[in-house]
Amino acid sequence: MKDLFDLTGKVALVTGGTHGIGLAIALLLAKAGAKVCVNDLQEDKLLICRESFKKEGLDVFTLKFDVTDEHDVDKGISLIEKSVGSIDILVNNAGIIKRIPILEMAIADYKQVIDVDLVAPLIISKRVAPKMIAKRSGKIINMCSMMSVYGRNTVSAYASAKGGLKLLTQNMTCEWAKYNIQINGIGPGYIATSQTAPIRENGHPFNDLVMTRTPAGRWGEPKDVANAALFLASKASNFVNGHILYVDGGILANFGYVKGENDI
Repeated sequence: MKDLFDLTGKVALVTGGTHGIGLAIALLLAKAGAKVCVNDLQEDKLLICRESFKKEGLDVFTLKFDVTDEHDVDKGISLIEKSVGSIDILVNNAGIIKRIPILEMAIADYKQVIDVDLVAPLIISKRVAPKMIAKRSGKIINMCSMMSVYGRNTVSAYASAKGGLKLLTQNMTCEWAKYNIQINGIGPGYIATSQTAPIRENGHPFNDLVMTRTPAGRWGEPKDVANAALFLASKASNFVNGHILYVDGGILANFGYVKGENDI
């Protein structure tokens, strides 16, 4: 059983893995034995990431590059290959969201979200896939969303990108699964992070929505998503391909659930 989730010797890249869900994934992959690389555009975030790893007694290779720039991605991946090794596990985690009503959203803002959340995973996956194909081994994990399958007010760009990323994941599978590469996605539900702290206070309308509509009756934790990533990065998922694993406490299974009314 231990061998099933052992990532010793594997090189993993977690894009944007300096905080929140990305950091939790990066730390867990490192604890499973992987040589973890994390990128970001801000040096202060990379410093915090290194400190987080140091506290756990773990090593991490950090570097700056822009996930939306093909030339910058090539330089970054080349540095990883030279300094650490060719990438065995890619977690396309970097992402942004802009909460703006459609009629008020500038096209430039819409395009920026699409570039970071949808185009960047394609750029990076195209860069690492050839060596995975040559090795006949690899894992690609795309960070999708519950909004890969439904929309909400003010998140048109984000939902468009994540819906596209779900289908991109499936198309990558159609083309690359024959080379023993597993490409899957994770769709986090409502997760307790620093970004959601203001809306998780008791009495906040959105907190009430999450707590009453989620059958599990709680917000998710970053470690819940990290556990799913470890499964998809390990031998345990060697015949799982083109799948989006929703880590959401059941909210997508029953969006009409209201705590207390449906309990038996």
